[in-house]
Amino acid sequence: MTNSVVVEKDAVVGVDYTLTVDGEVIDSSGDQPLEYLQGYRNIIPGLESALEGLSVGDKKVVVVQPKDGYGELDPDGFFEVSRDQFPKTYEIREGMPLRVRSGDGRILSVRVQKFDDKNVTLDLNHPLAGKTLTFDTKIVSIRPGTAEELENGGLIHDCGSCGSSGGCSGSCCG
Repeated sequence: MTNSVVVEKDAVVGVDYTLTVDGEVIDSSGDQPLEYLQGYRNIIPGLESALEGLSVGDKKVVVVQPKDGYGELDPDGFFEVSRDQFPKTYEIREGMPLRVRSGDGRILSVRVQKFDDKNVTLDLNHPLAGKTLTFDTKIVSIRPGTAEELENGGLIHDCGSCGSSGGCSGSCCG
């Protein structure tokens, strides 16, 4: 990283943002800016590349196409399971997020795409796959990444939800 104060590789960037999809606000940084390490794919590629070269105070509206965001909707990302695999009293709703175990033992995050009395169709795609994302951004801080952050390839966080300190192992926050 050079001595200039711009968004570039190895800089820790603080960005305020509002994310809209199809004209609806679906996320924002709120009172706490999003901080990430530039150049390490800590955020979606289309947003990361669009912020490159900005300075503190710069504002930019960034439109990210699916291929540079959460990917295109994968038609092979849907699978059907028998309704019998759920307890009879379990209430299923469209769009409902679930965590399921794959045949090889991995835990997968899925959403219920549709269901009837016999089958439940689950969607492995990210909820924003296939969507064009519009970020209204403002750069609020830039600092050089520490040696530990650069070695780690991202920021070091304390995880209040799992009690881990010094970074996430991926088992609690990933």
